[in-house]
Amino acid sequence: MTDAQRRILACTCRGTMPLDGKALNTACGQAVGDVHEELCRAGIDSFRRTAAQGHPFIVACTQEAPLFAEVMGEDGSDAAISFVNIREQAGWAEQARNTTPKMAALLAEAMVEIEHATSVTLKSEGVCLIYGRDEQAIEAARQLAGRLDVTVLLSKPGDIIPPRLMDIPIFKGSIARAAGHLGAFEIVVDDYAPLIPSSREALAFEAGKNGASSRCDLILDLTGGSPLFPSHERRDGYFRPDPGNPAAVQKALFDMTDLVGEFTKPRYVNFQADLCAHGRNHKTGCTRCLDVCPASAISSAGDVVAIDPYLCGGCGACHSVCPTGATSYAMPPSTSLLARLRTLLSTYRDAGGRKPVILVHDERHGADLISLMARFGRGLPANVIPFAVNEATQTGLDLLTGALAYGASHVAVLVSTKKQGELAGLAQQAGLAETIMAGLGYDSGRVTVLVEDDPDALEALLYALPGLDPAQAGDFLPMGGKRAMLSLALGHLHDAAPAPVDMLQLPAGAPFGAVKIDTEGCTLCLSCVSVCPTGALTDDPDRPFLGFQEDACVQCGLCKATCPEKVIALEPRINFTAEARAVLPIKQEEPFECVRCGKPFGTKGSVERIVAKLQDHPMFQDPAALERIKMCEDCRVIVQFENGNNPFAGKARPLTRTTDDYLREREEGLAEGTLAGKDDPKKT
Repeated sequence: MTDAQRRILACTCRGTMPLDGKALNTACGQAVGDVHEELCRAGIDSFRRTAAQGHPFIVACTQEAPLFAEVMGEDGSDAAISFVNIREQAGWAEQARNTTPKMAALLAEAMVEIEHATSVTLKSEGVCLIYGRDEQAIEAARQLAGRLDVTVLLSKPGDIIPPRLMDIPIFKGSIARAAGHLGAFEIVVDDYAPLIPSSREALAFEAGKNGASSRCDLILDLTGGSPLFPSHERRDGYFRPDPGNPAAVQKALFDMTDLVGEFTKPRYVNFQADLCAHGRNHKTGCTRCLDVCPASAISSAGDVVAIDPYLCGGCGACHSVCPTGATSYAMPPSTSLLARLRTLLSTYRDAGGRKPVILVHDERHGADLISLMARFGRGLPANVIPFAVNEATQTGLDLLTGALAYGASHVAVLVSTKKQGELAGLAQQAGLAETIMAGLGYDSGRVTVLVEDDPDALEALLYALPGLDPAQAGDFLPMGGKRAMLSLALGHLHDAAPAPVDMLQLPAGAPFGAVKIDTEGCTLCLSCVSVCPTGALTDDPDRPFLGFQEDACVQCGLCKATCPEKVIALEPRINFTAEARAVLPIKQEEPFECVRCGKPFGTKGSVERIVAKLQDHPMFQDPAALERIKMCEDCRVIVQFENGNNPFAGKARPLTRTTDDYLREREEGLAEGTLAGKDDPKKT
């Protein structure tokens, strides 16, 4: 049933929630022992005995996790332990007596092994810039001065009484540009000027200058104006509390004092350059990740994009929209998430659960709302199963269709209103999933994005969700990359669809589709083949041929942008037939054979069109010139030199004379003179 069977310790929390120990044991493969009334107090010895065995185990409680960890430390146990919340997520609810399938599903999910992300290191030496407008910035600097190396920069300051003791550097200026992250901020300041020491009634500054640059490790922004960075709450080392909220300012000061030294942050996204469809040969194709990244952590780097792991805040929007899987979320990878979903839904179904709704949420915002609903409201409906991820905005088509293919009747994604600016990618993916499901004959309303911060409003929305019948559950393993998992999920949904279709039209921007080529205008130059990043467009090295494999096309548009004849158009769609997985010919021609040597070169149509266009050109009035166009590259050169017609010929060059030539001529001259002397009668 699960990837790794573990012992489970469950508790009714002093009888505040009903637990059917026998049913849970059956559903979880006999992993649940005795159900305790108060594991964290009266039953602590049972916990100690289990931990002492040294085997991995699960505790069905998260509230007392610190206490259990402390007990294990006292006993010297190093057993691997996991904590699962079945109280707020199931037991504390109006429909608690019907939540046994959900409890079993949550416990089984905790047994699935997941991969962990790698990390990057940031280093801060405590150089801090406080950017403000008035005395508040100076006072904040004084509080931090004992722990950090502080400088104050005042933007358009008013009348500020000079401090009696100038123990903090104070400058004037407005930040024009800022870049970087914790430990490596770079700023450019306009109207920059140092303080005049003789300031008397109010701070005075020297004449300002523009374009001054500086570096720092931390920034505290108390201006109350526009943030210096997009998605600023995700920028490590940048603090921007409301200057009108003293508690928020003090919290920021408290947090900043600890940011000296080396720190690690997860590498949220893995990148495979060979899968990136961003560009080829200075032509731009896919820009989906660039369009949705709220932190400006992604930039164009020629044919591929570059992701700065230090700026990345982990929203996962790039993974959500990437059509090839070049950018993949690593906390955890999609394969781990789908493995959890597969176990979760199959256990729920086997335990008798019906019409499961997957509630995707993050561990902070979502868990808090679920807790408040359980404590003060009706709690979650019995069929709503929380599914925690690092960021709700990482949810893509692979997760949505995977959940529906594994038997979820509905997928609801809960997002905080604070992340309104990060929802473009998620909304697009949810809309695409809805289009696919509706196109296959399923009831509409299968995917919902809930942007809510009020637990009462969220509770009302969840209880109002329609009770839709799920698709027949699939049991395929989540294997391969994003494209492969999408193919598995979509293939199953098509096979189980109420009204399956072979061809489903999709909106523009969808990551599936065909290319439409006007074969009359195509010259088989094969430029499109050379730039296709996925191999959807192919050629044949032995003959003029252009083929297309539809299930490999991601609609990046590089072929369209590159085609010199402008005869390519994109058609977003899903082709569920076997033809989509085969290479189908788009255009093929006979090769043109050289009229001189018979060597095949080019295509017959292309050569004939060129000859037809040039026959009236003044430079080709000589029939021999037109005839050369019908020759291969070698024969064209050869005929240029035949019959003494060498365009590069000149006068014969004199031979180079060497010392040997002069010595030889000298010897020959001496020999001739000697013979002449013997024959002369006057000398005899």
